[in-house]
Amino acid sequence: MLWELMEAGISPDLVVGVSAGAINSAFFAFDPSLTMVRAMATLWSQLRTRDVLGISWSTVLGLVGLRNYLVEPHRLRALLSRELPYREISATRVPLSIVAADQYTGEDVLFAEGKVIDAILASAAIPGVFPPVTINQQILVDGAVAVGSPIEAACRLGATRLIVLPCGFTCVQQAIPTHPIGRAMHAITLIGARQLRQDFAHHSKTAQIYVVPPLCPMSCSAYDYSHGAELIATARDATRQWLHTGGFGAYRFSRTIGGAYPLGITVPVLR
Repeated sequence: MLWELMEAGISPDLVVGVSAGAINSAFFAFDPSLTMVRAMATLWSQLRTRDVLGISWSTVLGLVGLRNYLVEPHRLRALLSRELPYREISATRVPLSIVAADQYTGEDVLFAEGKVIDAILASAAIPGVFPPVTINQQILVDGAVAVGSPIEAACRLGATRLIVLPCGFTCVQQAIPTHPIGRAMHAITLIGARQLRQDFAHHSKTAQIYVVPPLCPMSCSAYDYSHGAELIATARDATRQWLHTGGFGAYRFSRTIGGAYPLGITVPVLR
């Protein structure tokens, strides 16, 4: 989606991300260029599930209830430490905001400064899969628990024209995952889909909001990272078609999202 938007001359003033979308947001806000988008595409094309959700003997501790999560985040932290070219959120070329959720209140927590990797890990800490992340004495989990989409946060920051890029969709006609991690990811995306629709309905009265249609249906699981190159190529074709058929001609909610579940969302706020 970003690749085609950049080729169409889109330039962001602000980037907001939640959940898995926080990862894409962090890269893109640092260098909102086609060069960075191509680098992101290469990274996602090379990733495998074990690179992000490495399963080990310690996972059994979560399965038998001896701890409240399944996967240690050290693989994801190592990946971010290796690939992200900066450490402080303030180092981005355009302002970046990352949304997490307070574990106890469910309120959204917005990070526009501080350690970027810690903020990403908090925003993507799917309850039951990853452990909560403590920042500034707040215990934080996946931002989708609070907001589902960053539309609300972007509008609070003054945005009046937004493009919403939902990533990682699976659709209702697909089988619900049987793996515990897959089921947790499925549940958090259900929350996100409902909130995305509600945010669009509420804020489209005062802001222009364009939702790029996600790929739907999809045959692969949200737990399977091995189809990156194929999904990127297909999404480029779909986004190009959306642009050529008047995607920016009217802001509307994609019909496919009514039966789809977002895993993570990036919102570039545009000129």
